[in-house]
Amino acid sequence: MTSDAPIRSLLIVFPAAGIALGVGLGVAGLEPWADWVWTISTLPVLLALLVEIGRSLRQGDFGLDIVAALSMSAALAFRQELAAAIVALMYAGGQYLEAYAEGHARRDMTALLARVPRTTMRLRDGGLEEIGIDAVAVGDRLLVRQGDVVPVDGTVAAGLAVLDQSALTGESVPLQRKLGQAVMSGSANVGEPFSLVASHRAAESTYAGIVRLVEAAQRSKAPMARLADRFAIGFLVATVAIALGAWFFTRDPIRLVAVLVVATPCPLILAVPVAIVSGLSRAAKQGILIKGGKALETMARIRALVVDKTGTLTAGRAKVVAVYAAAGFTPDEVIGIAASLDQASKHIVAQTIVSEARRRGLHLALPADAVETAGEGICGRVMGRPVVVGGVKFVSTLAPQAGAHRTDALGKATAGALLVAVAVDGRTAGEIVLADELRVGTEQLLGRLRRLGIERIVVATGDRREVAEAITAGLRLDAVRADLTPDQKVMVVLSERKVGPVMMLGDGVNDAPALAAADVGVAMGTNGAAASAEAADAVLLVDRLDRIVPAIEIARRAKFIALESVYAGIGLSTIAMIGAAMGYLSPVQGALLQEVLDVAVILNALRVLRDPARSGGA
Repeated sequence: MTSDAPIRSLLIVFPAAGIALGVGLGVAGLEPWADWVWTISTLPVLLALLVEIGRSLRQGDFGLDIVAALSMSAALAFRQELAAAIVALMYAGGQYLEAYAEGHARRDMTALLARVPRTTMRLRDGGLEEIGIDAVAVGDRLLVRQGDVVPVDGTVAAGLAVLDQSALTGESVPLQRKLGQAVMSGSANVGEPFSLVASHRAAESTYAGIVRLVEAAQRSKAPMARLADRFAIGFLVATVAIALGAWFFTRDPIRLVAVLVVATPCPLILAVPVAIVSGLSRAAKQGILIKGGKALETMARIRALVVDKTGTLTAGRAKVVAVYAAAGFTPDEVIGIAASLDQASKHIVAQTIVSEARRRGLHLALPADAVETAGEGICGRVMGRPVVVGGVKFVSTLAPQAGAHRTDALGKATAGALLVAVAVDGRTAGEIVLADELRVGTEQLLGRLRRLGIERIVVATGDRREVAEAITAGLRLDAVRADLTPDQKVMVVLSERKVGPVMMLGDGVNDAPALAAADVGVAMGTNGAAASAEAADAVLLVDRLDRIVPAIEIARRAKFIALESVYAGIGLSTIAMIGAAMGYLSPVQGALLQEVLDVAVILNALRVLRDPARSGGA
């Protein structure tokens, strides 16, 4: 089925207008003209339906659309034009609702990804020119500004590159690349602008390779049938058997038409998309953008969870996690002195320490005589006292006595943490530890997921094993997979399918292939990479990992109510078919009865919009 909502809305117009005009002509005593109007208004829907059935059969799909086509065709063949028009209206309405659900989710996703950069700045003939990323050639010299994403693989040509590679490797602490060192595309420049010499074209760079993995994973994902179509064969066989039986035993073709019309699965075709649209709408209000009905339905069956570490299980941003003070200093004094001097630096680590000092409400003095050594640290004076802040080796070089009086912070620092030393008057004042931390409530979240029936929870990260194990220590996890490349993450996802459908949670570029390969991929949309959001089936629009719990609950409720409507529709349609076969219902009466069933199942499906906790039940 296509997701072209404008065409579907146009199809609705034909039978709706035709029924209204035909009824008017009938009241005016022009019944033959009314029959022609109803026939003409039915034909566009029937032709579109036959084309769709042919396309589906070539792909090996077998759906309830065949029953609708049979009923419209039989009604027209045996001159029951009004019944045919009513069936056409109900069918076109269900198709439009389903197309609207898919199209609305896609429009929201397009808006979310509109911020992706497509250009870069090239240095040429002493000036700068803005070009498309695809126009970059090997050997071009590019300017990577602060905040830019590195467009292609290359090497640093000038300046110091301070790069956030968390989206690529899971490393939360920014890395530094000096003159001549390699830089991967997809890294974000969080430091000063630097020059890059392209070593690969965009299509051959790291980022493009990951995109190709995404496309391959999406192609390999098995398609799912629509929920209602799973009942198609059995319902079609029963319908044809009852209709032919009625015709065979009574020799009345009108009874055959009546059975087919009353069997038209409009309640099934309508109830499922209404429940799905309602589920998508409710999820969006909770901050979860789900791309379509297939993703929502699959989310209800999840049994295994593979989750990325950096930016997903953790906040993804290095922050001050500990302060160790030497004798004669307090932790606040260490932070205050370091932050006062760091006001003279734009380095991301310096700004993190300044932010921490402000968060603590500390008064910061004006620095004097500040001299920064790129990528190493900064020295100067704070309130007249000489201060050095930076890496341990840098501080030890400028303040030789600091090395002999260091605290034991180095031994206590968590694996993967960044240690910033602070020296005052030539002696150690303390050390500041920066690291990524688990999101608040992560342990409780995993417990809630277990109670929802998630059997396996696995962490998959590109970060080092010691970092991953240190951060996840104490969590109820079934496995921790570290040092993974993007294709290895895909293998982790595929291996977990032994317990059932797999959900993948991630945010980085390196997560995109695994998100595409998972039965349901969920990306962190607020701070995550655009590639991961594009590859995923759902995006968390708020930076809260716990939103995944209501997403699963909403999906399960939507599926339960949709199935409830399907079973009710099949049961009531079967009873109505028997009545039509026995001559108790004419084709028009059967079509009107189906309208009543339509209203009933739609009202039932709309229960998905209600909060069961507030409404007092399912």
